Amino acid sequence: MSTQIVLVPGFWLGAWAWDDVAPMLAARGYAVAALTLPGLEPNSRGRGEVTLDDHARAIADALDRGVDRRVLVLHSGAALPGTIVLDRHPDLVDHVIFVDTAPVPDGFAMNAELEGAEFPLSAAWETEMADGSMRELTDEQLSTFRDRAVPQPGGTVRDPVVLLDPARLAVPGTVICTAFSSTDYRSYAAQGVGFLAGLLEHTALDLVDLPTGHWPMWSRPAELVELIARAAGR
Repeated sequence: MSTQIVLVPGFWLGAWAWDDVAPMLAARGYAVAALTLPGLEPNSRGRGEVTLDDHARAIADALDRGVDRRVLVLHSGAALPGTIVLDRHPDLVDHVIFVDTAPVPDGFAMNAELEGAEFPLSAAWETEMADGSMRELTDEQLSTFRDRAVPQPGGTVRDPVVLLDPARLAVPGTVICTAFSSTDYRSYAAQGVGFLAGLLEHTALDLVDLPTGHWPMWSRPAELVELIARAAGR
């Protein structure tokens, strides 16, 4: 049985974010596609015109209709366009994996008040450091992150998610909880944290723990690969 794994990085990142993960998955026999979403190319022009819908279309286009199974891996902010893909194409995703993120509810926007064409990493760096999301990253990894990060297209941060098909709620999935535990994930969702509200709606999600920071593809790549492969085989 042929299985494709599509790796989608979160804000500021391109396909390079998966450089430690993709080869290990390929060595296990998976067809691996690591994506750089529109506007996140280093020399992208017109970044301010890129929309959340553009990102959703790019993810959907990457799903190979010719394989037996398609596994969609979404890190962080990629959950927004990824949830749109589940809504539009629930039949094309056999398993979805959320890496320190979760499916979002209809109408959710990351930051509807954001102004400007771009959202650079520099605007969030101090908060990310203070919140501990960079936990277990080496100085070299932090430096590489800052050097290679590309400003996130502003539209993908402001645009609300529009969801129409409840079939998305039954797509089998795994949430890999890293910066916070699975217990915390459930608790925060129950408390009404908007980014995690989708956990209350989806009916086929397993939550597993991988204690580290928000970027396990760098801090714990081998362990992350093991969890992705385990989920992909379900």
